[in-house]
Amino acid sequence: MVADVKPKVVITTHHKPDADALGSSLGLYLFLNKMGVNAQVVTPTDYGDFLKWMPGENSVINFEEFEEKSAELVADADLVFCLDFNSLKRINKLGDLVRSSNAQKVMIDHHLEPEGFDDYRLWTTKASSTCELIFWFIETMHGVNLIDQEIASCLYAGIMTDTASFKHGSTSPTTHRVAAVLLEKGAKSNRIFESIYDNYSENRTRFIGFCLSEKLQILKEYKTALITVTAEELEKFKIITGDSEGLVNYGLSITDMQLSVLIIDRTVARKMSFRSKDKFPANEFARKNFNGGGHFNAAGGESSDPIELVEWKFKEALKEYKNLLN
Repeated sequence: MVADVKPKVVITTHHKPDADALGSSLGLYLFLNKMGVNAQVVTPTDYGDFLKWMPGENSVINFEEFEEKSAELVADADLVFCLDFNSLKRINKLGDLVRSSNAQKVMIDHHLEPEGFDDYRLWTTKASSTCELIFWFIETMHGVNLIDQEIASCLYAGIMTDTASFKHGSTSPTTHRVAAVLLEKGAKSNRIFESIYDNYSENRTRFIGFCLSEKLQILKEYKTALITVTAEELEKFKIITGDSEGLVNYGLSITDMQLSVLIIDRTVARKMSFRSKDKFPANEFARKNFNGGGHFNAAGGESSDPIELVEWKFKEALKEYKNLLN
């Protein structure tokens, strides 16, 4: 009798993973392991310390630290799961390795306009998060009975954060039903919330205070809040990966603001985050002006220009959208 041959699986996600990216990756990793499948999570970069509580996190391989090992895993893989991104540029240098790999590529994602690098996909923009899609995948595999507290905690974290604690418009009745199952499986909502949101370092707390008191600009005629952060300011507050997470959201909490933007000088490039309300297409704005994209109300972009020029170009680009913002 020929024994069953289990595929070699690599799971990867976008650079600087957030809770949905890492939670979906680890949730799938833990599930596949329970099925006896040889899986490995490879991230293109590091991620915030506030995510390191997640079960299975200590097994993650950071491509930037272990480039040769990562390349070997991708080259030897039979399947590569690409989670929470739909364009290989979102995984930096790792994208070239995935593209050239003979492995079958499986994309599981909820962002607009997939690039088309995948062989198979579980994709819809109607899902609240990639973690919700991973639950659907497990359900399709008739594996809900295998979900334990560790898997449930990873998936719940991604759903909670990508819906902003279930307040975004993408939160559907199905989202709540999935969350309920995960709670029944042992996820502790209060502990997950505390691990992610009540876990700031002193430097991060002071940095946020500085940005709100000294760097926040209110562009009233465009109903837009803007924060621009220089490389020197990042150094001053000893900012590490994850410390700017969520900073862009503060602008939308101000009365009448329709758009909130964060521009950060990451030295190699100027990174931009866009958050909007109602009918303002953050993804279209990012794609048209700053080589970006994302969700309708949550998107990102980047530029190689100096940060002062990026800020000027942003304000100029706003003029086209003045009527829509008002």
